[in-house]
Amino acid sequence: MANRLSSKDISTLYEKISNWGRWGKEDERGALNFITDAKRAAAAKLVKTGQSVSLALPLATIAAPDNPTPVTHLMVETGFESHTVPVPWAGDYFAIAPHGMANTHLDALCHMFHKGKMYNGFSAEEVGSHGARRCAIDVTREGIVSRGVLLDIPRLRKKDWMEPGDRIFPEELDAAEKAHGVKVEEGDVLLVRTGRSAMRKAKGAWDPTRVGAPGLDAGCLEWLHDRKIAVLGSDSASDVMPSGNSDHPLPIHVGTIVLMGVHLIDNADFDALSEACARAGRYEFLFSMCPLILERGTASPVNPVAIL
Repeated sequence: MANRLSSKDISTLYEKISNWGRWGKEDERGALNFITDAKRAAAAKLVKTGQSVSLALPLATIAAPDNPTPVTHLMVETGFESHTVPVPWAGDYFAIAPHGMANTHLDALCHMFHKGKMYNGFSAEEVGSHGARRCAIDVTREGIVSRGVLLDIPRLRKKDWMEPGDRIFPEELDAAEKAHGVKVEEGDVLLVRTGRSAMRKAKGAWDPTRVGAPGLDAGCLEWLHDRKIAVLGSDSASDVMPSGNSDHPLPIHVGTIVLMGVHLIDNADFDALSEACARAGRYEFLFSMCPLILERGTASPVNPVAIL
């Protein structure tokens, strides 16, 4: 396996993988520009059986070690409580802090900063108390539809899951491609399975900020940049935790979101997709996701879907 990068190496790599200005100095969509109409049309042709697989966890309404701010779910009207006779409708109220390690969400390009800048060189000061004036989540209002590719690292390792702190190096991404008979291409939505959701179901929740979480080593950034992916998804948070570098605690988040302009899906659930891909013998599919249109938002809860 490759050696871990030094702080200087990571800083140099950030400069190498930068997409700032690639689509113009005012661009706020980043790597979503890799998804063309032709790419979407080609992705639609990947559907063979029509099987649809959700890639999201249920909204986490119960506090847990990895969920200190659970989703608030309140009923504003029910069918019988506080009524002498039944009412003809019910209603509820949700409040959610999407970031963190509990809910499946899409990070906007305004979510992370490096040296006071967000993607494309926009100032971090563009994000204030009223939200983000640049690179907010509503740039995805048309939805994200493209070819999806799953690289299933636990299946490659012949294990149920990766352990907290286990890291994935570029060589293993290459090996997963070869084992799965697939090649990550320009405009793809790349999903990297670590098995975190499977481990959590089997053993219960833990605090990734203290215990650790499996994920990509910083050395994968150049690989991701060379493949020109449009979106990166993980059943954890993409970054291995701890990163092993105090100067760069989240190099994958910074490198993809800030420098490359790649939106990230955190805390997905790829277990059902892993089984479906293994049964079908193919690891490419039509990927579809429609984030909420939250103007000036830094993220959206999402329910991505793979259609085989």
